[in-house]
Amino acid sequence: MQEIVHQLGELFLQAVPTVLILLAFYAILRVLFFKPLLKAMAERDARTAGARKAAETAQAAAAEKVKQYQEALKQARARVYAEQEAARKKLLDERAALLKEARNKAAAEVASAKARVMAELGAARREIETTVAQLSAEIARRVLQAPRPRPGSPAREVR
Repeated sequence: MQEIVHQLGELFLQAVPTVLILLAFYAILRVLFFKPLLKAMAERDARTAGARKAAETAQAAAAEKVKQYQEALKQARARVYAEQEAARKKLLDERAALLKEARNKAAAEVASAKARVMAELGAARREIETTVAQLSAEIARRVLQAPRPRPGSPAREVR
């Protein structure tokens, strides 16, 4: 057993330089390779996180601008619709006023025409009343002056 322990001791003594070389290699790699690599990866992660935050902020700002734009567009549309409605109402009011004026004018013309016709009717009646007496007197005179037809002769036309 002593011999085995002695062999193991020699093995460990022979392995010490390899272990020391490995430890030195690890320290060199850690200082020259892993630290800069880990530093670059941490910096990249920080930049990525910062870029994500900046993108989220920009996206939120863009969403807010879109919301403001849509609200402004909605208000502009409402103003345009209100202006169109006001113009339409104004045109309808003007049209109604023109129609009312035309109706009033037509009613006045009809009333004037009725008055003129009534005046002409009154004048015609007065003229007929004045000529009725003359015509009836003329008819009576002609009837009385006309010779009587003989019983066998044809009747004469009265002119």
